Amino acid sequence: METRNIIAAISLSAAVILIYTLFFAPPPITKESVAEKKKIEQSSDAPSLDQKENIKEISREQALSESKRVEFENQSIIGSISLKGAAIDDLTFKKYNLVLNGDEKVNLLAPRNSKKGYLIESGFITTDKNVKIPNSNSIWSVSGNNKLTTESPIKLTWANDQGITFEKEISIDDKFLFTVKQRVINSTNSKYDFYSYGQIIRNEAPEITNFYILHEGLVATLDGELIEEDYDDIEEKKFSRTAQKGWLGIGDKYWITSLIPPNGKEFKTTFDYKNKFRANFVATEPLELDSNSTIEDKMQIIVAAKRVDVIDGYAESLKIDKFDLTIDWGFLYFITKPLFFGIDYFFKLLGNYGLAIIAITICIRLAFFPLANFSFRSMAKMKALQPEMARLKELHKDDKMKLQQSMMALYKKEKVNPMSGCMPILVQIPVFFALYKVLFVTIEMRHMPFYGWIQDLSERDPTSLFNLFGLLPYDVPSFLVIGAWPVAMGVSMWVQQKLNPAPTDPMQAKIFMFFPLFLTVILAPFPAGLVIYWTVNNILTMAQQVFIMKRTTVKTTT
Repeated sequence: METRNIIAAISLSAAVILIYTLFFAPPPITKESVAEKKKIEQSSDAPSLDQKENIKEISREQALSESKRVEFENQSIIGSISLKGAAIDDLTFKKYNLVLNGDEKVNLLAPRNSKKGYLIESGFITTDKNVKIPNSNSIWSVSGNNKLTTESPIKLTWANDQGITFEKEISIDDKFLFTVKQRVINSTNSKYDFYSYGQIIRNEAPEITNFYILHEGLVATLDGELIEEDYDDIEEKKFSRTAQKGWLGIGDKYWITSLIPPNGKEFKTTFDYKNKFRANFVATEPLELDSNSTIEDKMQIIVAAKRVDVIDGYAESLKIDKFDLTIDWGFLYFITKPLFFGIDYFFKLLGNYGLAIIAITICIRLAFFPLANFSFRSMAKMKALQPEMARLKELHKDDKMKLQQSMMALYKKEKVNPMSGCMPILVQIPVFFALYKVLFVTIEMRHMPFYGWIQDLSERDPTSLFNLFGLLPYDVPSFLVIGAWPVAMGVSMWVQQKLNPAPTDPMQAKIFMFFPLFLTVILAPFPAGLVIYWTVNNILTMAQQVFIMKRTTVKTTT
């Protein structure tokens, strides 16, 4: 019995430490290496991908007003394209508010000359330094339609004084996809080689969550391999790789800015930092532009809210290799994504994500029902055996070996496994992590209410025990925000603990008594949806356990 309790205590302690490490411990902070940074800054890309730009301390509105623009709009996004550099540098999500119950929408992209500059540019480069090509300061002109909509693409043109014209035909779908057809028209008798490219520029790293459970930064899948580079990693060291297929971009928790290179052509992807973060690709094979001829290439740009149906839809319709990994499903992908689809199914059925979480909790309990029954039968027998175990302990108090042999004989006779009580906890840990991942990373849960005071299932319960859940007229510090649902979860854990065999050692008993309080404090900052899951799961577990215990009897005669 003592061995079982010690192992159980160690298992629970390890689980708590693991939860803290994964969800709360900040990532290690490293000092910037000056020598490495200089080395990166001295490395060279093609000229058009490496230009000095002036970043100003001006507002987004001021920056937008400094260049002529072509507006775009569909049912999901609204923004504009700068004619200076032909960059997509202004985009707002029409259906997503910045804060709960607020009116301000989420602005993602911003002009390059502002501090929070975040933009996309594309075009052609050449190794011939005598050929003038458009850069970030080039002024493009609009041919024909002057507003980009789902029904009306736009054409931008720029010509040098050497007889070469560059064109971009940009179209947009009804969600988040831009398609850019690029042409170079040669009206001379000379021949040239051009390489297509696409580039995302972000002037500064945004505020991020700093949770190990979530990657925010530069991301790609190249030839089937997921590449994730944090902002501070790229400040230290440049990343570069050649691939045959894939995509690249910069991902936030809920938003993705991505480039899909031309299909079927090898490209080189680079992530680097030269006073700004850059994620770009350049075709490795040139397009040969003969005299008096035209070359054309096509790339796609997706600037999206990370809705699962949208991301998966683009991955399938555009055949983008592993584009679904723009959503950080994590290493438990095989559990996390199906779990999301289960919750989403019940949401469509019940109309509330909180009810959907409760429904999926019931399904999980049913799935683990046979295993839990086996464990609870063993635990019930252990509890029923406690008087006999106490008698044996008193009988053999001076002979530890004899006591151990007697207890093992008792376990064997009654067919009891002392370790079986730990199985329900161990089995639930991956599901717990997977559900936390779903609630934390999926935008579908963002700003979704339950009932009563829970207005956002992806955030912590906002009430606090220390002001009687809002009844007393004062606020409490954030570390004392232990809401009603976490308290209910802690109470349910305490009641559940009382149904289990009590440790015979007083010290172990105190440790186990402390766990519900400890986990209540630890889990209080977690998303309310996760705490609701854990509370309902505890209640269902207790109901199953009580039922099993009432049906379980043992013979304790010797």
